[in-house]
Amino acid sequence: MTVLYGMTDSGNCYKPRLLLAKLGRPFTHVEVSSRDGSTRTPEFLTRNPNAMVPVLLLEDGRPLAESNAMLLHLAEGTRFLPHDSYERALAYQWLFFEQYSHEPYIAVRRALLTYPERAAAATPERLALTLERGNKALGVMEAHLAGHDFFAGNALSVADIALYAYTHTADEGGFTLNDYPQVSAWLRRVEQDPGHVPLAWVPDA
Repeated sequence: MTVLYGMTDSGNCYKPRLLLAKLGRPFTHVEVSSRDGSTRTPEFLTRNPNAMVPVLLLEDGRPLAESNAMLLHLAEGTRFLPHDSYERALAYQWLFFEQYSHEPYIAVRRALLTYPERAAAATPERLALTLERGNKALGVMEAHLAGHDFFAGNALSVADIALYAYTHTADEGGFTLNDYPQVSAWLRRVEQDPGHVPLAWVPDA
């Protein structure tokens, strides 16, 4: 069976968990945390030498790291990866945007404010920078969603799943989602898609 190693409260770990739930694919969740050293054990490092979660262990035993790579692999041949080559490229575009312009600010600011062990790094300068650039990312999303229901084509895709993961908890990082009505409406559309599960969901053991 497929095994997913990850932290339940991590948006990056939530992405493949959410897609697996939507696909109805059985998997085992194994709680592993970068905060307690369990990602730096010799056993874990054989699966991901980068010592980070999530890690997806495929049924044949091959490991796969990086949450957006997992989304692309799991979505192959499903409704979550556009068949049109341009729309598929748009999905890739937004996946890169999520990792370079969105997650480093929206997710990091949330971590700085909610994880006690990150408090020392939550300097006024860093909080100001992550707030500014996180709001810039939300503004880019708002502008796109003013003319589109989703991010790659006319249906929910891996791009939406990737961006949803940390956007829906952005308020925990001090972002005001009410300032972004198009983003807020899009969040509701994502949540109404069949098979949606919340951040805290894990499959029954």
